[in-house]
Amino acid sequence: MAFFELRQYTIFPGKMDEWLAIMEGEIIPFNIAQGMVVTASFRGEEDQSVYIWIRRFEDEAHREKLYEAVYESDHWKTVLLPKLAGIVDREAHHIQRIVPTRTSPMQ
Repeated sequence: MAFFELRQYTIFPGKMDEWLAIMEGEIIPFNIAQGMVVTASFRGEEDQSVYIWIRRFEDEAHREKLYEAVYESDHWKTVLLPKLAGIVDREAHHIQRIVPTRTSPMQ
């Protein structure tokens, strides 16, 4: 059964524009190139520390395969990951797996 992963990050003060440039210009395109389905990307309207994005997976095996393609890659480890220091609080990530209800437009 398909499921989504809602990922909420805490961005350090004054770093949202820098974060969005990296996320939208590098991280999301890299994820998509590895086969990820990114369904949404949001920033807090009033709270400048909030960033949320949503990815879709067909099943757990699909998620594991894509996690390996992204997070075990040399590009992630040597190019993208080092850019996150001082921008995003990696200790404050909140990741929630969610499944669509029967009538949800997102399936």
